[in-house]
Amino acid sequence: MSLPLVTATRFIAPLREGGSLPGIVEADDLGTYVCKFRGAGQGLGVLVAEVIVSGLAELIGLRTPRLVEVDLTEPIARYEADEEVQDLLNASLGRNLGVDFLPGSFGFDSSVAFPEDVAVRVLWLDAFTANVDRSWRNPNLLVWHGDVWVIDHGAALYFHHAWAGGITDPQRFADQAWSIDDHVMAGYVDRLAGVADGLAELVTDDALAEITARVPDEWLVGPVPPEELRAAYGTFLRARLDGSRGWLPKRGAA
Repeated sequence: MSLPLVTATRFIAPLREGGSLPGIVEADDLGTYVCKFRGAGQGLGVLVAEVIVSGLAELIGLRTPRLVEVDLTEPIARYEADEEVQDLLNASLGRNLGVDFLPGSFGFDSSVAFPEDVAVRVLWLDAFTANVDRSWRNPNLLVWHGDVWVIDHGAALYFHHAWAGGITDPQRFADQAWSIDDHVMAGYVDRLAGVADGLAELVTDDALAEITARVPDEWLVGPVPPEELRAAYGTFLRARLDGSRGWLPKRGAA
């Protein structure tokens, strides 16, 4: 099932965080979204990772904002006064990623009571997808209506950055260790073994196929056609699940 498609009607403001310069936009469905732009320096792979890891988060019972495709047209850029933002908008005409804006949400910090079952699922998700961007400096977690929501997964699934010359060997990703150092949920590592098998069982081949099907063809740019790239994501993730699982951090590793 593909992502819902909306058309941006107004650019509201940039979010000057990190290097990608996302922005808040309004759309023709009356929704407000944090837009991740295809023209940002990190490339289309970041958008692909956002979709796939968000889908995996939902699959294992984590809350993550609704995603849509945002069609960005030339007039949106024409009326933007900030030259840097205008350049980014002009480089991003077409389909971009929209993340549902959660009004009134705030960033997670140590003062927030974090449910243990949620913390362990976040830790497992990040280890499985090799996400290196959930530290105390940048937790990429929001608190909204008392619940914790996981966001910003573009740094995960790093293996696709090596696909310019062809699909690489999935076994390397399957065996690649993941460092728990500096992870915001490192204190829950000793509880991970008790849930790891149950979470892995949720990631079936059918689930992977459904999640990767959400990625638009035009974001799947590489040395092989989109369908082959889409299948490769499933192959790499399946290899990581079915391998030795040396990527799972162990008790005493924090």
